[in-house]
Amino acid sequence: MFARIALPALAMLLASTAATAQDVPAPTAHTLEVYASAGEHLDWNDERDFAAAERGLIARYPDTRLVADDGHVVWAFPDYQAMRHAPPPEGVHPVLWRQARLNAANGLFEVVPGVYQLRGFDLANMTIVEGDTGIIVIDPLTAVESARAGLELYYAHRPQRPVVAVIYTHSHVDHFGGVRGVVDEADVLAGRVQVIAPAGFLHEAISENVTAGNAMFRRTIYYSGIMVPPEQRGSLGAGLGPGVANGQQTFIAPTEELPEQGGTRVIDGVTFQFRGANGTEAPSELMFYLPQFGVLDVAEVATRTVHNLLTPRGAQVRDAARWWQAIDAVLTEFGGQNGSGAQVMVGSHHWPSWGGPAIREQLENQRDFYKFVHDRSLYLANNGETMDEIAAELQLPPSLASQWTLQDYYGTLGSGGRAVFQRYLGWYDGNPANLNRLPPVDSAQRTIAYMGGADAVLARARADYDAGDYQWVAQVVNQLLFAEPDNLEARALQADALTQLGYQQVSASWRNVYLTAARELRQGVVPIPITARSGDYVTQMSPAMLFDYAGIALSAERSAGARVALVVEAGDGDPLFAEVRDGLLRYRRATGADTATRIVLAKPMLEALLTRRIDVSEAVERDELAIDGDRDTVSAFFDMFDSFTPGFNLVTP
Repeated sequence: MFARIALPALAMLLASTAATAQDVPAPTAHTLEVYASAGEHLDWNDERDFAAAERGLIARYPDTRLVADDGHVVWAFPDYQAMRHAPPPEGVHPVLWRQARLNAANGLFEVVPGVYQLRGFDLANMTIVEGDTGIIVIDPLTAVESARAGLELYYAHRPQRPVVAVIYTHSHVDHFGGVRGVVDEADVLAGRVQVIAPAGFLHEAISENVTAGNAMFRRTIYYSGIMVPPEQRGSLGAGLGPGVANGQQTFIAPTEELPEQGGTRVIDGVTFQFRGANGTEAPSELMFYLPQFGVLDVAEVATRTVHNLLTPRGAQVRDAARWWQAIDAVLTEFGGQNGSGAQVMVGSHHWPSWGGPAIREQLENQRDFYKFVHDRSLYLANNGETMDEIAAELQLPPSLASQWTLQDYYGTLGSGGRAVFQRYLGWYDGNPANLNRLPPVDSAQRTIAYMGGADAVLARARADYDAGDYQWVAQVVNQLLFAEPDNLEARALQADALTQLGYQQVSASWRNVYLTAARELRQGVVPIPITARSGDYVTQMSPAMLFDYAGIALSAERSAGARVALVVEAGDGDPLFAEVRDGLLRYRRATGADTATRIVLAKPMLEALLTRRIDVSEAVERDELAIDGDRDTVSAFFDMFDSFTPGFNLVTP
């Protein structure tokens, strides 16, 4: 539960296992042809984004890196001046390179007097609004070190007034994980600092890290590109920002969750008109307008990229209809004509828009994109097309396709079509041949036999690779790898095909996925050291949430035929009766009639026992577990749970 990379150990691993750029193939002639025709529908002379990204710069951070107390590098600031007019590096799509250069702009920026942004310290932006007596911090980044450095830079150029409030715009960690870098929880508990969040934030922020957290984390390693450094023809950030800071993630619970529709609050003399956006980019999200500054903050609902309706890292599918409607609502309310409404629009990522016309253009384009993907995908689905056919057929109308802010830097148009299909129709395409498909290894072994064996498949796949048909090679050789995972020729060819696919991507995250997979095929899965994530999360979980997770982690083998029960007192809530019976964990509120062995412990210790980070004997010796009843029963109960690690295979069985 709540696993994360042990960062110093990861740094050493990367240094010891890194391939050099020479070990990774260069872009082929076919990939260079993709570059030659890249962006023919786009206006390369349009420099407005660069002017906006540079506008209002007060100062850059004085150092080139942020280094943690243990010595590992948390963040390296992009060299914007070097990148600004540089040509694309070898193996980088020109359209992606333009976005990477824009994302490299970093420092403290004045949006308007009284509203400031720290950009380029992490994946997201941290926004600061000056109130009557202090400052309000919006979205304190992923990592404590990045948020603290951003606040230090702000204080170096603005009055050092206290933080009186923190606002989380939504329930993704890059918008709250650095909170302890800007406030002390003691000030929150004492009422000196408000922490405001959208409806449902606490549940969503915690649950996303629990239910499928290990699988999501494994996929995030691909998605983030952390294993493919840029100097090795690797990651170019995330499209949504320059990358994710590798620092300490923390959590402080909100002191107030707003109603789902939002509402108006006056915080330190500043009026915030909050508007709910739950179920758009995040399950819990808000936007707000600052009438005295004329600033509209659209959080991550409207960005300067195509966003994900279903992220490859894994999450619940998002609602394109609700998304476009939320954008239209703030456009209608705050995007007024003739000088009324917002005069500047900021967000949780990227750079601001200044002036009513630019704001309206950006919101209209983003709104129309999500509505088009929703409507056109369902049109095609209602004409019998499957999600893969929809992804291949979707094309934006020229008025949208020509917009720099609607390119596939992060999400992609095709994956949006697949997501709409999944939301309304699920995984099944309606063809009975696909209703109960064989497992991948069984299917692959039979398929390769039908195709004449591995040598025949490799011969044809090499010819297709030489012809530049990399996607087809990847699909076919994937079958061979699942039939013969130790076939070195297949691994090498698959790695080369995935590498070329990575080079051809406009999407930074898709590039990361392809290149990370290629690296693993060449070098194997690197064992990733894991440490427990901040105990802040566990503190906010109820015992019921901990047992929800435990039910997922229950070993079928060790719990088969078992019947073991405990009464558990953990924290301030009511005791729970938890029982494992025949491979299933059930729990409910305990009653006076329950006679099972009773244990008393703190929630962090309950989490440690359920995740096998500590055993019952050690917990008792540390005087952190009290048992009223049979100790062997307690040991038997906790021994039935597994501890997940994110080292499982993805590109081989």
